[in-house]
Amino acid sequence: MNIINQANKIYLENFPKESFYGRCIFLSWYCEKATCKFCFRSTIHHKVKYANKAKRSMASILCEALLAKELGWNIEFLTGGYGIYPFEELLEIIKNVVKVYGKKIWINLGTFSEQELNQLKPYIEGICCSIETVEKKLHDELCPDKPIEPYSEMLKTAEKLGFKKSITIVIGLGEKENDFDLLKNFIEEHNLDRITFYALKPVKGTPFTKGPETEYYANWIAKTRIAFPKIEIIAGTTARRYEEAGKLLNAGANAITKFPATKLFGTKQARYIEKEAEKTGRKMTGTLTKLPNIDWNNEINLLKLNNTLKEQTKEKLGQYISVMENNINKTKQNNLK
Repeated sequence: MNIINQANKIYLENFPKESFYGRCIFLSWYCEKATCKFCFRSTIHHKVKYANKAKRSMASILCEALLAKELGWNIEFLTGGYGIYPFEELLEIIKNVVKVYGKKIWINLGTFSEQELNQLKPYIEGICCSIETVEKKLHDELCPDKPIEPYSEMLKTAEKLGFKKSITIVIGLGEKENDFDLLKNFIEEHNLDRITFYALKPVKGTPFTKGPETEYYANWIAKTRIAFPKIEIIAGTTARRYEEAGKLLNAGANAITKFPATKLFGTKQARYIEKEAEKTGRKMTGTLTKLPNIDWNNEINLLKLNNTLKEQTKEKLGQYISVMENNINKTKQNNLK
């Protein structure tokens, strides 16, 4: 607990007593590489189920952007598999998300050239790279078709162009505790503004059968907070690991991500995360449990989108809201029993 307490103290010295939920918006489920050995996209089952046209509709993507805006969530980044969209189509998606969300966003969509980054600049605040592990031998073994070097070069170009910069790291891939020095060096070399940690989620069909213990996972976060008092740290937790949320915040994380907030909105798991944030002495901005009393269709009518896309978004959003309302009602009924 000493390292956790130290990290929490440093967090409170450098940030407001707040936490937030970071929403990753996926654009697709397919990946043309699909060779990262821990990833669900590498499994035969996934490759059979999701063909190379496994793209989300524009309306579905915009629903999540609108929910993030109205529920007070941060869009952590737009993400998805490699090689799904041509750049022009990707740019159009990003433009529409920014129209809905009302401000610049982050992306985690592979590598971009300097010319492409310049085209993205009016809409993008930050660039994130899925590094996964900075231990090169382990990285090359687990991600044979996703080398670190092109990401590293893009981060340097992004800094030159004035973007904020981030990476994702997965804990539980086989890294050693003393590999933290490698991570520390990478953060310093690339002058990162943010880092997102995930605990490995074992996927059937991959070589991995167990994720990291919460204490080990939290210690990586704590060591990062101690080494970098002002960096933004976002910690992933899943529906199965949600009870660790408070410990991850105490370890120095600014926010929680990866929790399936629309699917589990208003459930006991969502309420637990909010309460854990309160126990750490933080106010959680936004909500995972309460829908605002607004006219959703009117909010969509106000958006600068074409009428066809507005109607498609209304229809899709109705499906989201229905699930979320049902969760809230079921939770209320269970609490009365």
